[in-house]
Amino acid sequence: MRSVIYSMGVSLDGFTAGPGGELDWSAPGAELLRFHNEQTRELGVHLCGQGLYEDMLPWEHPDERPPTSELEAEFARIWTDLPKIVFSNTLAHVEGNARLATDGIAHEIARLKEQPGQDIAVGGAGLAGAVMRLDLIDEYRLFVNPILLGGGTPYFPALENRINLELVQTRTFGARVVYMRYRRVNSR
Repeated sequence: MRSVIYSMGVSLDGFTAGPGGELDWSAPGAELLRFHNEQTRELGVHLCGQGLYEDMLPWEHPDERPPTSELEAEFARIWTDLPKIVFSNTLAHVEGNARLATDGIAHEIARLKEQPGQDIAVGGAGLAGAVMRLDLIDEYRLFVNPILLGGGTPYFPALENRINLELVQTRTFGARVVYMRYRRVNSR
């Protein structure tokens, strides 16, 4: 069965973006971008909140946003080919290889998990938080950056029930980023 994966860069104090939405602190170096490309290539679909969709929209048009390296060009090709489902209450249409969600989060995920294919990513802290509260995330992949933001968008929302996890992989990228991959321990 397909897994639902939440994977994002996070500050050491637990934020995915700074107080003003800043992301400049999380730009990946070559080694990390190569790893992101490998992981993104393994996905079958990416569920996006409106904010993430809009942030990633330039990658849908690599001709309008020329890549600065071959690794960026590779990411643009992978991202453009990856189907995306966008959850939004305000968007009337989406561009590129994306469609607007037609059902609620739980129904969309249930339908996708019944289909054969590669894993399902969920991105955007708000959407991921909603999926987390429904206890539908199978894996958490954190790219911990050596910065304290002091506030911003939290990686983890407040939860009513705990979620038990087991650490299944770690990796360090240079002296900057620590990757931690956790799998949910079935308590359902």
